[in-house]
Amino acid sequence: MTNAAQLLALYEQMAVIRRTEKAAHDLFMSGLVKGTTHLASGHEAIAVGASAALRDDDYVFATYRGHHHALARGATPEECLAELMSRATGLCKAKGGSMHLTKASGNMLGSYAIVGAHLPMAVGAAWSARLRGSGQIAVAFFGDGATNIGAFHEALNLAAVWKLPVLFVCENNLYMEYTPIADVTAVANPAADRASAYGMPGEIVDGNDVVLVQEAVGRLADRARAGDGPSLLEAQTYRHFGHSRADPASYRPAEEVERWLKHDPLDVARGRLAELGVPADAATEADERANSLVQQAVEAAKNAPAPDPREALTDVWADGGAAWRT
Repeated sequence: MTNAAQLLALYEQMAVIRRTEKAAHDLFMSGLVKGTTHLASGHEAIAVGASAALRDDDYVFATYRGHHHALARGATPEECLAELMSRATGLCKAKGGSMHLTKASGNMLGSYAIVGAHLPMAVGAAWSARLRGSGQIAVAFFGDGATNIGAFHEALNLAAVWKLPVLFVCENNLYMEYTPIADVTAVANPAADRASAYGMPGEIVDGNDVVLVQEAVGRLADRARAGDGPSLLEAQTYRHFGHSRADPASYRPAEEVERWLKHDPLDVARGRLAELGVPADAATEADERANSLVQQAVEAAKNAPAPDPREALTDVWADGGAAWRT
């Protein structure tokens, strides 16, 4: 059961993520972020709630919409924003950018731009954990669109056959890029309704309630560690921005957007804090700390040096070079 102090800490972490995403958007609009970026504003409760339920050494894999997972697993706003701005102090030393944030020291093993490609990799990590008897689990976060990709079905099948300690978490924000997932999928719940076909539990959770996400992930993680195999969790949520920075999301019905914005993860957490007797000022102070932290991160990232071109081919292979190939 999450107590008031724990929930306030989760709220502040979500506030940091929300403000980091807003900073990323503003920096892009001012021309300081090159390429594209996919914001996860609205998805904060999934990353924060899940991470709170996991061990520090558990493996996490995310999609190109993965800023929130990198931050939840220990990356700082400065590291992430510097990476987006191609600075040497970036999380991946300017070699990953928005779509490939990775925090290896936190076992957040990457954000992947190929839809569904990381699900089999999470299966491999889970197999490694079982082989070593480490007690770790692997968690693959993916969007609703990935449920119609072959790698999704291959990964679930193999994980079930080998009874591996892996948790599949679908961040269902209702849209696969610009197309409503319901328009192209035979079942109502694209992830959870397919779990039974692979002999594993399939659950649905309110992905905008950090407490419910933490409880669901904690329960399924315990099941995986106990040797009972994989599970599939569908977290229902909604992105506040379009698919990418260039998408105004005008295809979404106004009433749908309004309904979901009234169920904002931060507002839900504030409501829970009030129910626990936490003064509103405490959440406001958490917001202020988050805002100050991200403002400092923006300035530090802006002033960070550009990467040294001589390091372009480092970090490509484990030994820093390609000599082993020849």
